[in-house]
Amino acid sequence: MILKKLTVVALAATTLVAFAATAQAQVKIEWWHAMGGANGERIDRMAAEFNASQSEYEVVPSYKGNYTETMTAAVAAFRAGEQPHIVQVFEVGTATMMAARGAVYPISDLMADTGQPFDKADYLPAVASYYETPEGELLSMPFNSSTPVLWYNKDAFAEAGVESVPTTWDEMKDASEKLVAAGYKCGFSFGWQSWVMIENYNAWHNLPTGTKENGFAGLDTRLNFNSDALKARLGEIYEWSKDDLFTYGGRRGDSLSMFTNGDCGMWMNSSAYYGAMLSQADFEFGQAMLPLDTDVASAPQNSIIGGATLWVLRGKDAADYPGVAQFMNYISSPEVQAWWHQETGYVPITTAAYELSQEQGFYETNPGTDTAIHQLSLNPPTENSRGLRFGNFVQIRDIINEEMEAIWNGSKSASQALDDAVARGNELIEKFERANS
Repeated sequence: MILKKLTVVALAATTLVAFAATAQAQVKIEWWHAMGGANGERIDRMAAEFNASQSEYEVVPSYKGNYTETMTAAVAAFRAGEQPHIVQVFEVGTATMMAARGAVYPISDLMADTGQPFDKADYLPAVASYYETPEGELLSMPFNSSTPVLWYNKDAFAEAGVESVPTTWDEMKDASEKLVAAGYKCGFSFGWQSWVMIENYNAWHNLPTGTKENGFAGLDTRLNFNSDALKARLGEIYEWSKDDLFTYGGRRGDSLSMFTNGDCGMWMNSSAYYGAMLSQADFEFGQAMLPLDTDVASAPQNSIIGGATLWVLRGKDAADYPGVAQFMNYISSPEVQAWWHQETGYVPITTAAYELSQEQGFYETNPGTDTAIHQLSLNPPTENSRGLRFGNFVQIRDIINEEMEAIWNGSKSASQALDDAVARGNELIEKFERANS
């Protein structure tokens, strides 16, 4: 009996030692991200499920504030030698990350060095091309990519007698007039206005936002989005605002509530607000493609992405990186990507995830949720519609916001505001060029 007890004690001790050894051997992988709220909870779940799928690595996600705050924190941490393994950076930070020589471990290199299966051709071209070098090397892992769409209130349309979803800016005006006449406070609003009304407006109409292929072909790029077409469009929207056809609601996603509370019948912003629509809107809503300026183009080209990718930073223990690569493959798997896409409204980053969502009947059950994918892949990207790569573009977007707000408050004409935005922005691009040439 005593021997039996000793045996049980010995087995228990052995088990505890083995467990402790496993726990000690587990490599922690730090992931800094910019997603709070429901999406932050989804990131926690993603990490937890990866951790449960194997015993060698533990991914530890940490929320570091908004996109700008997260990128700034990562840069500062790298300088102090305290960087995470992975950091989420929004698309306009790409040029800044590329300029951080020695800090970035390109995804193409990481996967090759660690022997993880990886084929860039698996990723949607409209997503992957934004983050490639001129030689085709993928710099960061696509993660949460979206594009702006036209959200519309189906109930409001029915009440106001709007029979079809606008496909042109002339139809946007007509629909807005009917909505206001029916008692709605405004016809439409939009958020992330530089992204929606300059960057994507230009891509949609195959117009340049800057020289040198929007910055992809060299640091000596310059902004040139102050075109007659864009000046006319923004000027007309300002005139419409006098009759409440358009109401400005703030930067980023500030104007979301103007749509979800029923004040405005239409809203132009990211497809990734799908989850917010489901939880906040108490009416039937839909998604449609962006409107076309028929005076500028006869057909749309393609929209460009927003959102963020995951950048791997150098300087950690060499033994950590196989785990980082394994995690990257996990979050890119069709099952995980399809779940993420269907939960959030971000586009699936791989063809396999898109096809799985189709097989699962998601688009049939939720009509319009593939609008973003269709917009991004409408036509092969041109040098005007591939995306943007401007240095200091985070700060330049702040300038663009200031100048566009001057249009909406009536203190500047659209022509003057766009000219000033280009001049001020080019000063920052020149500064970036000097610092990184």
